Amino acid sequence: MSTLKRVQQWATFARIWHIYDATWQNPFKSAELLKKFLMGVHKPIYHPMNDCGDHVVIINSADIALPGDEWKKRAYFHHTGYPGGASWTLAWDLHRKDATMILKKAIYNSMDGNLQRRYTMQRLHIFPDANVPKHLLENVSNQIRQLRPVPKRLDKYNLEEVKTFPKLIDYPKDYIIR
Repeated sequence: MSTLKRVQQWATFARIWHIYDATWQNPFKSAELLKKFLMGVHKPIYHPMNDCGDHVVIINSADIALPGDEWKKRAYFHHTGYPGGASWTLAWDLHRKDATMILKKAIYNSMDGNLQRRYTMQRLHIFPDANVPKHLLENVSNQIRQLRPVPKRLDKYNLEEVKTFPKLIDYPKDYIIR
């Protein structure tokens, strides 16, 4: 077996660690992307009964962006298992209590029909900020591209960029702003 084929085979069967930045990302669209890496759909050896998925580390889950007024209207169900233990929690309240839970539930629900999703979820590592333990970061070898580009904040532009920005209107010098 040639060296190239050996490396290709190793990369196919190995569990690769990916990192994904969830800043300003829709958790439901991100879930569809991330489930492919968790389940191993992107590998040529994928089969629904084969456990060949990779590890995914998600950072900045506290900065997700739900579309429209989903923060106020989306409710999540939880049951304790005891009689009368059913409860519904709004998205903003759930996110305030645990900043990783909305993304975790979105990924879990996107794998509907996967018989191994409970074990697949064990390879998902979600952090509310960029503080990831060093022993996990040492394993990461790939970065998953964000679905939506994060815009640059206005206070991050330097003075030169502000001056060279194209103007639509040149106000006269005697113009008064009220």
